[in-house]
Formats: sequence, C-alpha cells, structure tokens
Amino acid sequence: MSERSGEGREDGESVRGTLPQRLLRLLSLLQVRREWSGAELTERLGVSARTLRRDVERLRDLDYRIEGTPGVAGGYRLASGQDLPPLLLDDEEAVAIALALSTATGFEDSALRALAKLERVLPARLRPRLAAVSGAASVVRHPGAQRADPTVLGVLASCRHDRAVTDFTYRDRAGNRSERRVEPHHLVSHGGQWYLIAHDTDRDDWRTFRVDRLHEARPTHGRFEPRELPAPDPATFLTRLFARGTYRYTVTMTLDLAGEEVRGRLYGPLPGRIEPRGPERCEVRLSADSLDLVCQYTAAVLSLGATAEWDAPAEVTTRLSGML
Repeated sequence: MSERSGEGREDGESVRGTLPQRLLRLLSLLQVRREWSGAELTERLGVSARTLRRDVERLRDLDYRIEGTPGVAGGYRLASGQDLPPLLLDDEEAVAIALALSTATGFEDSALRALAKLERVLPARLRPRLAAVSGAASVVRHPGAQRADPTVLGVLASCRHDRAVTDFTYRDRAGNRSERRVEPHHLVSHGGQWYLIAHDTDRDDWRTFRVDRLHEARPTHGRFEPRELPAPDPATFLTRLFARGTYRYTVTMTLDLAGEEVRGRLYGPLPGRIEPRGPERCEVRLSADSLDLVCQYTAAVLSLGATAEWDAPAEVTTRLSGML
C-alpha cells in the first residue's frame, strides 16, 4: 500500500466512507474564500501543518481539485472542475437539502430533478437517508399558487447580487402591461407566490412584483448602492404591505375580543390586519381580489363567537347569508 493510501485511512475510516468533521470544516473554508495560506488554515482548524497536508490529500482523493503553492507563504485554493465530486455533507445537511427540495413550491419539477441529481453525487452512506426523507415529506400546496420560472428567479437573484439596475415587462392584476426599471432588493415567497421587493427608479419608491407576472427580466449597465428597506426585514415589509392594501373585496369587522386572541385562534396568514380598539376589542380588516378568500376568512373570524359589527360588499354578504 502506498504512503498516500495509508494516510487516506485514519482511525479505521474509509476515504469514501464516514469522514471527520474536520474535513467538512476544511472544505467549507476553501469554498468561502478564493485562497488561504497554510498558516491561516492550521490556525482555523487547530491542527498541525502535517495534518493539514494529509487532509488536503484526502480531499484530493475524493476528486476535489485543491491547488497549492509551495514555500513558507504557500497556501491552498479550491479550483473549479468539470466533474462534481462526491459531496461532503453531514446527516443534518443532507436532511435539510432533501426537505427543501422535496417541499419546494412554485418550481416543483425543477426541484425534483435537482434532488435526483444530488442523490447520485452523495456518498453511498447518505443516499438512503436522502431517499427516505424525500419520500416521506409532503407540503400542502397553496390553492392560488402559480408556477415560478426558475430562470427568472435566477436572473433577479443575480441582478440583486451584482447590484445591477434591472429592466422587465410587468403585468399587473388588472392585466395592464408596463416597462419597469428597478433596483432589486429581495425575493420573498408568501402564500404560494414569489415576490420581488425592489426600489422602482421611475417612481422613486418601493414596490413589490409577483414574479409570475414578470417577463423579460434583464440587467442593465447601471449599478446601484443598496438602499435601507423601510422595515426590519423583507418578510415583514411584504406582510405589512399586504395588510395595508385595498383590493376588490374588503370587509371590516369590529369584535368584542382582544386582537391577540383573534390572532391566536386563526390559522395561517391573514389577508389584512388586526388593530386593537381597547383591552377587549379590535378591528379586523380583510381585503383581497379573491371573493372565496375574503369569504373564508370573514366566516372564520365571525365563527370565533364574539359580538361583531361588520361592513362588507354585497357579494360577500350574499355568499355568507346561508352560512351565518
């Protein structure tokens, strides 16, 4: 057996079998920065220079192209290759990836194809775990969900990463088309839909765009400095925007019930907002383009049993007259 082969089997482990967490850590470091000096890596990993060299060789045995430079100031970097070597994932990482891909919404077919390809490049030890999790996990699809184009999501994400001002054609909920120029800030999944949060340069204000209504997204030569979002995070920005919005059907209810209790007894995100009107009183405002959605949540709120005063369009009252 060669010296290299001997070093590839430490503490009875197979190079192709279970690998120490240290190797995972080394690979992670090589992936997050273009080049590391040997001294930096030994300090980060808490190992000797000899152990580092042995670990680098073990990764090379797994077909990772790690290039090194000799000398006192020598270092290592992970080079790109044409072939994907077996992925070094621990059990938790494999389960997380399987769950994410098997329960993805908006681009299910693409996610399942990626999951099948991922399984082929995992070490044999992890393949049964990946198959078990992906076969056991399901997600309840949102009834109003529309398929998102992964290519469009990728373009928008790249423009956001590169800080590239982005042009696209947008169709609003009334079917009107317009040319938009924006500074992409974030992509958010909510209620079965993907949304782009961006600063609209022509309107000099923040806007949200449903990705399935967005066409011909393309970066321009312009660049931008990221702006501070007027909310703690993108998800909060989007939900606050929806709560303030006025759509085709709007219902307002005043309940003799505390707002926190109403929130605690309702399931799922509310298409509207709840505002306190006293210690044991609140106002619930529901608004959506979907008559079914507004009626469902109106019935759910009224079924809480609290004394209520409510104002609603004729279509809502007619639909609910036989239920309440």
